[in-house]
Amino acid sequence: MLLIVSCFALVASALGCGVPAIKPQVSGYNKIVNGENAVSGSWPWQVSLQLGCSNIYTAAFLNVGCPGRHRVILGEHDMYNNEPIQVKTIARAITHPYYNTQNFNNDITLLKLSSPAQMTPRVSPVCLASPSTSIPSGTRCVTTGWGKTGQTSSPRYLQQTALPLLSPAQCRQYWGQNRITDAMICAGASGVSSCQGDSGGPLVCENGGVWSQVGIVSWGTSNCNVRAPAVYARVSYLRRWIDQTVASN
Repeated sequence: MLLIVSCFALVASALGCGVPAIKPQVSGYNKIVNGENAVSGSWPWQVSLQLGCSNIYTAAFLNVGCPGRHRVILGEHDMYNNEPIQVKTIARAITHPYYNTQNFNNDITLLKLSSPAQMTPRVSPVCLASPSTSIPSGTRCVTTGWGKTGQTSSPRYLQQTALPLLSPAQCRQYWGQNRITDAMICAGASGVSSCQGDSGGPLVCENGGVWSQVGIVSWGTSNCNVRAPAVYARVSYLRRWIDQTVASN
């Protein structure tokens, strides 16, 4: 089984994905600064990656280090309590061949698990945005993670926040014409943001009760400025590479 790490999410492209058994409850559709605790089990594709030997923390960081010593935790919500989690090791990490460490273009790594995940109400895959996916700017989507918040550097519970997508033009207006590539999508600048520790986490949008992953937390301001757009790897742009890699592994 392959995971997207620029996603830290369990993913699928077939029918049966993107519908949580436990319905998410997102306030105001509000690092995950200024976010809130998620309902336990409501984001069943969220995984926690525990590093065994590397402190490099971008979505595609597994292109270095020792992936066999990292652990993938599925079904987790409360970091400090016993839960019905699944603990997996990584057989292989596959980073995009054109990942750029300077500008974080093509910021994605796929993880092949040593053994398949077991599907449960707390563990199920998200759908992936297709190459033709086009979502209007202003659409409110949701990002999740255990990254730095306004109150703590390591929240106990999985955090969630809703934030609007930005057009490429809006994002380039803030970051400059040359920094935002076609492989990136921006969201936020609305009083909420993803932050350090959320890297690799999913940005998902809902349509007709089905959630699809459109982005992967990649980079942003060093101080997690909630008035600045956060930048995500664009799943629709990377989808063909994802499909080809999954098919050959």
